[in-house]
Amino acid sequence: MPLDELYRREYGRILASLIRRLRDITLAEDALQEAFAAAVRLWPEQGPPENPVAWLMVTARHKAIDQLRRRTLAENKHEEMITLATPEENAPVPQDTLRLIFTCCHPSLAREAQVALTLRTVCGLSTEEIARAFLVPVPTLAQRLVRAKTKIRLAGIPYEVPDDDELPERLEPVLATLYLVFNEGYSASFGPELVRGNLCAEAIRLGRQLVELLPEAREPRGLLALMLLNDSRRATRTDATGAIVLLEDQDRSRWDRERIAEGAALVESALRGGPPGLYAVQAAIAALHAQAPTWSETDWPQIVQLYGILLRLHPSPVVALNRAAAVAMAEGCERGLALMAGIDLPGYHLLPAARADLLRRLGRRPEAAAAYREALALVNNDAERRYLEGRLREVEAGKP
Repeated sequence: MPLDELYRREYGRILASLIRRLRDITLAEDALQEAFAAAVRLWPEQGPPENPVAWLMVTARHKAIDQLRRRTLAENKHEEMITLATPEENAPVPQDTLRLIFTCCHPSLAREAQVALTLRTVCGLSTEEIARAFLVPVPTLAQRLVRAKTKIRLAGIPYEVPDDDELPERLEPVLATLYLVFNEGYSASFGPELVRGNLCAEAIRLGRQLVELLPEAREPRGLLALMLLNDSRRATRTDATGAIVLLEDQDRSRWDRERIAEGAALVESALRGGPPGLYAVQAAIAALHAQAPTWSETDWPQIVQLYGILLRLHPSPVVALNRAAAVAMAEGCERGLALMAGIDLPGYHLLPAARADLLRRLGRRPEAAAAYREALALVNNDAERRYLEGRLREVEAGKP
């Protein structure tokens, strides 16, 4: 496996296990970065080891010991050195990542810090990548991460899954962060590719752990269902060249039917036993899309109703935009445009992109071209940029 792919797949899991032993996020990050740097130097000459993950974990542990030795004796780091020197199985422990997410999403941390820290530590995204996703300067994001890690260390925030009596109040930010991780993988906000499959897979893996941890809670099942149903279409969202394929044009015979069946069953169980939750309603919408035999047979009126429920549960302009797009399919593009006119989402490229699509369908090409240009001025993902540029060329050339 190429080293860059190994980094994407295993960085977060290795780091989580290192943090469990070190109880110091910064030290663990530095040690793991040094281990990967050593791999870059040594593996091309010596060849990759038989067990690359074990090699990285052992090397990172040795790097951490070296860093601790260099610290002053006054810091009293002998216990950490003894802990690190104690042999253990050199493989990531699955539960470690869940512990790390609960640590990153501790209620004493600001919400933006929770998400940024999770993306950095659990998913291995660089500070520059996260800054682009949040549309903030790199120094601002870097300081946010430093403050969050410092607070965890100074406040002694435990590296553990909370006790049962704490779980309900701690669960919501964890669910929200996991879904943001999945969305960043499903529709990357930056970079050359639309989809980052490793992030989708990691979010689903952690979602399964949450369902196992909280078998009676409905919203973890709703979130897992939502991720599975959306992920079932992942292979068809781009073509062989990496170009975007819209939902209406995707080859439904290639959708993952096992994931759709599992997701649909989870939706049903998440909707039973009380008022619907935020993720369960979104999963129900995803199930209607996934189970529709064709685009034309999609149950748009029911999707509009579900978006109405979602808007009451979670009033936001993004939900309002999604509902307006569904209304356009159910009641006509003019109706959808009228609803979009009342939505305020500055800096969000999908609003002008959605307007452009409806204007194109109505044959209002000059207005569509202007909306596509507006979206292009805001988009960060290269695949989305190429798609919008292609649509702009089409409407400028007078194509439907």
